[in-house]
Amino acid sequence: MARQNSLITFTGKLGNLIGYQRNGKYFLRSMPEIVRQTTATRHAARRFGLASRKGGLIRNAFYDDLDIRCDNSHVNRLNKLLIEAAGNLTAITGYRFNQYAGTDRFFSIAPRLFRNGILHIPPQNLAHYKDISAVEVKVIATRIDFDKHQITGTETAVMNIDLRQPFAGADVSLDIAGSGTLIITLQVRGIHNNEISGNRQYLAADIVAVKELQLPVSFKKSVYPQRAVLWPEMPLCATYVHAHQPAIQRE
Repeated sequence: MARQNSLITFTGKLGNLIGYQRNGKYFLRSMPEIVRQTTATRHAARRFGLASRKGGLIRNAFYDDLDIRCDNSHVNRLNKLLIEAAGNLTAITGYRFNQYAGTDRFFSIAPRLFRNGILHIPPQNLAHYKDISAVEVKVIATRIDFDKHQITGTETAVMNIDLRQPFAGADVSLDIAGSGTLIITLQVRGIHNNEISGNRQYLAADIVAVKELQLPVSFKKSVYPQRAVLWPEMPLCATYVHAHQPAIQRE
């Protein structure tokens, strides 16, 4: 392992060298001449590849609307969550783009996503911090179709909350058309002297809700072959006919 000290650093493959980043520093390692993979390592590589593609799609869906700086480990942390989730995307709820602060630093009661597409932030006593008089709250909702590898829709909503006043709660309507999984990130930034604080302890952005697309369920009615019904023969029929025959007059 060698450290990159030049002005121009890189990540990825370059000839027989691989550049990579760790904790904000850049390193080099050489490629092995022969790679032998077992069944377990092939499965692990496949899981990592799937998680990495999903993670990249999720991050790119939010990057343009996020106003905070993500920490250096946010890529690996999201990939790890996706690998452990094994396809259950709701497991990424609570993921922090900035590991140094979470939205629970401001909201002790977490938001809830209702079935009608409304994100409800319950009434509560908001936390107070020195030099922070208000917070800017931004809701970023995006819909991602992982099968088609597409971001099908994005919507944002912004509000300012005065920490000196009681917080009565808020409802944010998120009506995003299209197919795919709905992922909602709540961003909170502390305000100091009418300006956004530069302290990362007061800059948070967490995934607070994930709602996977529900496919309609159809119930197929079972069809059973009907048995032929055998009616009694002559006795009932003869009686029925006889009862409706005209009377015969004798001469």
